[in-house]
Amino acid sequence: MGYRVSSMLLLATLAAPLAAQQRAAQPVRLVLHLGVDQLRPDYLQRWEGELPGGLGRLLREGVVYFAGEQDHAMTETAPGHATMLTGRTPARVGIVSNDLGVPDRLYPLVSGTGGGASPARMRGTTLYDWLRAADPEVRVLSISRKDRGAIVPIGRAKVPVYWWAKGVFTTSRWYGDSLPTWLQEWNARDPIEQLRGTAWTLLRDSTTYPEPDDRAFEYAGNDRTFPHLIPDDWTMASGVIEYRSQMDSLTLDAAWHGVRALQLGTRDGTDLLAISLSTLDGVGHRWGPGSREVHDHVLRLDQWLGQFLDSLATQVPLDQVVISLTSDHGVQEYPEAGAGGRQSLSRFARELNSAVRARWGIDAGVVAEGGLLFGHRAELHARGVDTDSLSAALAAEIAAMPGIARVHTPQSLAAASADDPTAALWRHSLPEDFQWLVAAELQDGWMWNTGRTSTSHSTTALQNRRVPILFRVPGLAPSRPSRVIRTVDIAPTLAALLGITPTEPLDGVPLPEVLGSRPTR
Repeated sequence: MGYRVSSMLLLATLAAPLAAQQRAAQPVRLVLHLGVDQLRPDYLQRWEGELPGGLGRLLREGVVYFAGEQDHAMTETAPGHATMLTGRTPARVGIVSNDLGVPDRLYPLVSGTGGGASPARMRGTTLYDWLRAADPEVRVLSISRKDRGAIVPIGRAKVPVYWWAKGVFTTSRWYGDSLPTWLQEWNARDPIEQLRGTAWTLLRDSTTYPEPDDRAFEYAGNDRTFPHLIPDDWTMASGVIEYRSQMDSLTLDAAWHGVRALQLGTRDGTDLLAISLSTLDGVGHRWGPGSREVHDHVLRLDQWLGQFLDSLATQVPLDQVVISLTSDHGVQEYPEAGAGGRQSLSRFARELNSAVRARWGIDAGVVAEGGLLFGHRAELHARGVDTDSLSAALAAEIAAMPGIARVHTPQSLAAASADDPTAALWRHSLPEDFQWLVAAELQDGWMWNTGRTSTSHSTTALQNRRVPILFRVPGLAPSRPSRVIRTVDIAPTLAALLGITPTEPLDGVPLPEVLGSRPTR
């Protein structure tokens, strides 16, 4: 608790004078937060000279940290987004994993098809809540291909939050019973109808890409080379679009229409725009970080983001816009490309559920997600099961499996020292009241995935935790600090820039390089 309080004190000492200086120079009309799903910092470092558009502009004009980290064990999309605009770890936000993130059958979609979603599991506040506490008239828009990418950055507020589902942008009943006119009109343009029967082709001449176009292990040997077709059938096209580069252009176009309809950044106050660009995740999973597909998509994203920023500047001058950018996680290469392998805890979940059902006729709800095995531990304990012994027995068996580096139980994690680095990652992932049995870590090169149609992330490996963190602040000289920072530092930094006060203690701290001073740690 001492660390959290000290971060609040640091925020209080830095926020007011700097924010006052900035307001005197030029008001901040808009905060634009960009989450680029599965963006590794080495992509930006490798291809910086090939990025004349939006990504390149942010690299040239921003404070860029290539050593950013998602400082938790479950490196999945929902917990990664949970850190960005809350300033708190997933354990404190209550978002453990994708499956334990926003899925919610109680709040079905307003339009389109697919499961319901809501922020009901989220705890605490976000940057939007702090803005609203300071200015009740604040306007906000959050949009993403993924429901979790749109929902989690904003929190529990019932505001304009939209995501893609089967060919349209929509929302759930948590937020309302209908879509606004501007979004209905956008959906009526039917971009899938315009894209079906076309293809994702290379942006440049094939000889300019150093990556091979055909790696036999990509997508289990299917659809390995350019061009990547979009089926002529509308339903099939709407299903495959998340694996085609064009999807990010649709998200940015819908965001631009929303910005104009909501008149973000045009009033005497600061508004918030959150955009999660999810296509790199689909591309990276299917073809891997060493693929030509990832390279080409980053080039195209740079182009589309540049066009978006140019359009945004026609409504809100960019000298009145603060921009932050990061990613929810990284990714590792296909194990089939080199050393490593694939592992799963699913059989333990199946066997435990079967045994409990046979013995007591109840559902133990044991689930394996990544390296985490969790379930209704209290129900088992109530029926006389020694759950501590059960966890220890499971841990011993799992530890003997190929690729396993370490296994935690609730007892061993509680006993681990405060400076144990991987124990800290799990403490940052698991809420104190979460019912879990074991948490396993893999050796480098291994992943939690038994199929061979994709590569993945979700482990504690550095290549899955390492992300870029970038701020573009009007009037602030560009720089590239080399130190390690965390995504939980983004929200307190933005709050300090805006001169607003978080309404609860945070895990992150304001970044002095972004505030115009030297680092304090």
